[in-house]
Amino acid sequence: KLLGANNNDQNSATDGEHPWEVTDITRLRRFLCYGSEMAIYDTKEHRLGMESALALLSLLQEGRGCEVVEEVKRLAQKGKQVRANPSLFALAVCSQHADLTIRQGAFRALRDVCQAPEHLFTFVQYKKEVKDGMRCGIWGRALRKAVSSWYNEQDAMSLAIAVTKCKTRGGWSHQDLLRLSHTKPANEAITLISKYTMKGWKEVQVAYSDKENSEEVVKVLSYLGAVEKVKHSADEMEVTHLIEEHQLEQEQLLTDHLKSKEVWKALLKEMPMASLLRALGKMTADQVLVPGSSDVAAVCERIQSEASLMKAKLHPFSILTASENYKRGQGNRGKLKWEPNVEILKALDCAFYKCFKNVEPTGKRFVVAVDVSTSLSSTVQRTSVGTAVAAAAMTMVIARTEAETQVLAYSEGAVVPCTISADMSLREVTAELVKIPSGYTDCALPILWASEKGVAVDMFIIFTNSACWHGKANPAECLRMHRHKTGIFSKLILCGLTSKGNSIAEAAEDRGMLDISGLDLGAVDVIHNLALDLI
Repeated sequence: KLLGANNNDQNSATDGEHPWEVTDITRLRRFLCYGSEMAIYDTKEHRLGMESALALLSLLQEGRGCEVVEEVKRLAQKGKQVRANPSLFALAVCSQHADLTIRQGAFRALRDVCQAPEHLFTFVQYKKEVKDGMRCGIWGRALRKAVSSWYNEQDAMSLAIAVTKCKTRGGWSHQDLLRLSHTKPANEAITLISKYTMKGWKEVQVAYSDKENSEEVVKVLSYLGAVEKVKHSADEMEVTHLIEEHQLEQEQLLTDHLKSKEVWKALLKEMPMASLLRALGKMTADQVLVPGSSDVAAVCERIQSEASLMKAKLHPFSILTASENYKRGQGNRGKLKWEPNVEILKALDCAFYKCFKNVEPTGKRFVVAVDVSTSLSSTVQRTSVGTAVAAAAMTMVIARTEAETQVLAYSEGAVVPCTISADMSLREVTAELVKIPSGYTDCALPILWASEKGVAVDMFIIFTNSACWHGKANPAECLRMHRHKTGIFSKLILCGLTSKGNSIAEAAEDRGMLDISGLDLGAVDVIHNLALDLI
C-alpha cells in the first residue's frame, strides 16, 4: 500500500537550507523534554548538573535567556514533558541570571511548571545547587514572592491535601518554604493551612475552636482533623471510617495501617487508577483480593470502566506494563509473591484495548518496522514486558490511531509489509510480526524499502532488540537520500528495546533522528513530541 502525498509544511525538506541541523535550541528542547542534550532517550533517569545543560548555558551567554524561558513554557503548555526536573533545573538557572528580564520570566513560568509540591521543592533545591556557580543569593525578594504566590494561588482544599500527602522532598519541607518566603496568606483558609504547617494541629485547635469560621475554613478544619486523627489511631474501624468519609489516601496513613485488609478495602473505593494498578500485586499477596470475592469484582469493574480509564488518561502501554508485572507474580525485589488472579488478568486485557481511545493522533504518515532478525524473546530492560509483545503493542497503538500507517516486518535482506487490522488481538499482531526467518540486523532496510516504493513518510519508527546496523547502507545516509527524493523532512526513531545506549542518531548529528534505549511511557511521549516537531 502506497501512502499518498500529504500537505505538511512543517515536515517539508525545503523549509530552510538545512532542516536537519542540530542547534543549541534543538539540544535545549531535548534537555527540557527528557534531561539529555544528546539524541538518545534512556529510560534510566540521570542526575542533572551544569555539565548536562551546556546548550542552556550557551544560550544564556548569548543573551537568549528569554528564548529559553519561552521554550520551557512551550513544552509545558503544548508538549508532553517526559520528566519535570529538566524544566525546573532550567528555570532555576535562568532565575539566577544577571538579566532582570530573564529572571522575571523564569519566575512567571514557574506557575506553568510547578504543578505539585515536589516540583516546588525540587526547584528550590536546584536554585541552591546552582547558587555558587551563578554567584548570587537564593532567597531574594523574587523567590520569596514566587513561593508565596504558589501557596496563595492554590485552592484551599487542594493545598490541604498537598501539604499532608507530600510533606518533604530533597531535604525541603513546606515549613521551610513558608518560613523562608515570609508568606502572607491571601485568605483565612490559607492562613489556617499555614498555621497547621508551621505550628501544628494543637495550635490550630486553640486558634479556631471558639471562632465563627467560614464554610471553607470549616471544611479544611474537618479534613486536617481527620488526617491528624488517623495518625494517632490504631483502631481499624476508625481508620477505615475516616478514609471513607474524607477520601484519605495511602500517603496519609501509617505503615501499620497498611497491614490491615479492611484499610486496603476502604482505600480501594477512591484509589486513583494508576495507584490501583501498582497495588494489585500487594493486595493479592495480602489476601485483600480473594478469588470470587466482591472486592475482586469491584476492582475488575473499575479497571474495565471506560470513564475511569479516560479520566486517568491511561495509555495502552501503561496497562500492558501493569498486566505483565501482575502476571509475573512477584515484586521487583522478589520478596513479595502472589498467585495472579485470572479475573483481574482478563480485566487488564480488556482495559488494554479500551485505552486506545486515550491515544492522541499526530496526523503524520508513519512507517513502523519491527526487526525480527534477533530473537525478540527477551524482556524490555527494567520491565517485565517481552520485547516481541512490546513491539507489537506499540505497532498496534500507532496503526490504530494514525490513519496513514504502513507496518513492516524485516530481516536479513527481506522486508515484508504486514496488515494490522483494528480487530486483531495483541497475540495475533505479535505472531504476524515475528513470522519471517531471522537473520542479521539492518536498520536501513525499511528506509530503502520506502524509497524504492515511493512511499511518503513523516516518521520511521524501528523496533529492534539492539538498535545497530550490520548492512552496507548507513541508516542516516539512507534517511537523507529519502528526504532528498521525496522532498519531505522524514524523521527516524530507532528503539533498541534491550540496548543500554545506542549511538546511530547521536553520531548522525541530525535533528530528525533519535535513539531510544528501552521502552516506557516516557519513550511514548518522546515519540509523540518528535512527530509534532516539539523537540
